[in-house]
Amino acid sequence: MDTQRKATVKRTSKETSIEISLNLDGSGQRDSQVGLSFLEHMLDQLAFHASFDLEIKAAPTPDPHHLAEDVGICLGQAFAQAVGDKKGILRFGWACLPMDEALVLCSLDLSGRPFLAFEVDFPEGKVGDFDTELVEEFFRAFATNAQLTLHLRRFAGANSHHIAEVCFKALAKALRMALQPTSAKEIPSTKGLL
Repeated sequence: MDTQRKATVKRTSKETSIEISLNLDGSGQRDSQVGLSFLEHMLDQLAFHASFDLEIKAAPTPDPHHLAEDVGICLGQAFAQAVGDKKGILRFGWACLPMDEALVLCSLDLSGRPFLAFEVDFPEGKVGDFDTELVEEFFRAFATNAQLTLHLRRFAGANSHHIAEVCFKALAKALRMALQPTSAKEIPSTKGLL
């Protein structure tokens, strides 16, 4: 029996067409083809540092806002499906990571209650041709569709690329922690439900 936690999600709208395959028990294999090179770089960081196998294909679109948001939606939906009933996992995860001058805290709860607290500002409005405001849009879409509580806070940073990248890396490490198995084989809640 295959016990790996996997999911595939397809989403086609008037703005975007996206397909994602996710394996939470992978080895960091990744192939991100979304047409926004900086977002591809961020998704590669997420998959690598969380040890997820992730394949994302998106049809070309002139609309980077909807693309970033819809990739977050699809990845969140895939994550929620792959996690399943959440029995026997740690549930909570956190990481406070540096990247050169940047320092970001990520704390999350696989609670089933979607919420994003995003206390991250960027010195520049763009990294290359990528609008830094889309980082928050991605995380909001991901948290909502993954059905998790997500807090991201910047403590230091002067380089927008470093700040964005360490957000994705911190998310990766926090997710990896939250997914760790525990000795209990029950849902990690006194309510018995998440």
